Amino acid sequence: MTRSPTPGSATSMREANRARIVEAVKRYGGLTQVELAAATGVSTATVSTIVRELLAAGVVETHSTSRSGRRATRVTMARRLGVVAGVQVGPRALRVALSDLALDVVADQFLPLPPDHRVDTTLDRAALLVMDLLDQVGADVEELLALGLALPAPVAPDTGELTVRGAMRGWEDTELARVLSRRISRPVHADKDAALGAIAEHDLGAARGLHDVVYVRVGHTTTAGLLLDGRVHRGRAGTAGEIGHVQVDPSGPVCRCGSRGCLDTVVSAPALLSLLRASHGDLTVHDLLAQAAGGDPGCRRVLADAGRAVGQVVGDLVTALGPESVVVGGELAAAGEVLLDPLREAVAARAVPSTRGAVPVVGGELGDRADILGALALARRKTQIELAMRGGTTT
Repeated sequence: MTRSPTPGSATSMREANRARIVEAVKRYGGLTQVELAAATGVSTATVSTIVRELLAAGVVETHSTSRSGRRATRVTMARRLGVVAGVQVGPRALRVALSDLALDVVADQFLPLPPDHRVDTTLDRAALLVMDLLDQVGADVEELLALGLALPAPVAPDTGELTVRGAMRGWEDTELARVLSRRISRPVHADKDAALGAIAEHDLGAARGLHDVVYVRVGHTTTAGLLLDGRVHRGRAGTAGEIGHVQVDPSGPVCRCGSRGCLDTVVSAPALLSLLRASHGDLTVHDLLAQAAGGDPGCRRVLADAGRAVGQVVGDLVTALGPESVVVGGELAAAGEVLLDPLREAVAARAVPSTRGAVPVVGGELGDRADILGALALARRKTQIELAMRGGTTT
């Protein structure tokens, strides 16, 4: 019988050093062997040996470079047939990543954004970050096969134009995918973040092996990505799954969409934080989650109430679509069972009863990486279609 390496053994130490080196290469995009030794605390001799093993296994690639006038060997993650890029635009942050066609991320970058960031400035930053990451991993722009763009609003997939006004002020009437494509001279494909989160959880996470899935994204806004027979269902104008605009209180506040009492006016992150302002002061989402995890009754209450409200709407969606599973992601999903338990109970109470039991409601496995991984997966899917049409291969 093969035994697992015991802690502290030479084998486990070697595996730990190997993992450190791979993680450092992924984090920084590419490092020389001397830089790898400094970043990981592993001796240069051990780094050299492990890099040779990783190179033989096809995990990394090496490139000749120079540092301070001296020749050096730069180590990057291996690329299979080229790379794809993902760009996630959020209300207050921009995230960019590169991966190979196996969706192994080889480099990524996170950039905070000011409130109401401008469309032209943000797309310029995204293009520059993509080029910077390509340079980090030693890739030419011609090796970039496609880019997936995740946006926090429904979009027209062919152009990337927002199809709902008020979702992102100042971003309307711009063909975002086409504009970004012109900036990088590569194909760009856009979709809303919840749809891409659904793709990511289907390909890599909690929805693997399933065909019909509702992915609920609970965060700055509340929305859903719908997978029917393994494909994204967008509906007319990409608005399928916009559960944040289902009315839950006819006399409630006016929503940014112009209607009154939408779910977003009750359970969005800004709405929840406003409920706590009198008792807790000005909190961030991180504060809310941290205090709830620490047992704060007020923070736990607003998250539980939010889960219950979302669950009532999702229960109706479950009745309409009959999915195999509901997967919950987004920033507020980090609250775990504080949010999920009441959400699950509300779905079970609201959805039509079945002899096969309640539809499972589970937390996503990819956390805050779901949107960017979904953008990469979208780029991969489009690349696979293009290669198939040309008679190529992705293996």
